[in-house]
Amino acid sequence: MRTVPKHELVDRIARRTGTKNGTVKAVVQNFLDEIIAELALNNRLEFRDFGVFEPRLRQARTAQNPKTLERVHVPAKRTVKFKMGRMMSKKLNKGTTSHE
Repeated sequence: MRTVPKHELVDRIARRTGTKNGTVKAVVQNFLDEIIAELALNNRLEFRDFGVFEPRLRQARTAQNPKTLERVHVPAKRTVKFKMGRMMSKKLNKGTTSHE
């Protein structure tokens, strides 16, 4: 596994579409900004076959520091759940068996 940075994806899209890198970078960044803005408004985002982004509230809880065994309060926080869509699931699980 390797990490693919945003600029590498921008370069690939620019080559495939014959569009300038700067234009593709702006479109990709605006797209990501819109996703963040919608999630901040507590909206669910659905991209058919790709997946669904859904904001969630993780409840406050008490945890324990494993070194000191001290109890610590962990405040509630908002997170994002992602559920992959059908096409992504097929591509990621291609060649794997389900009877293990």
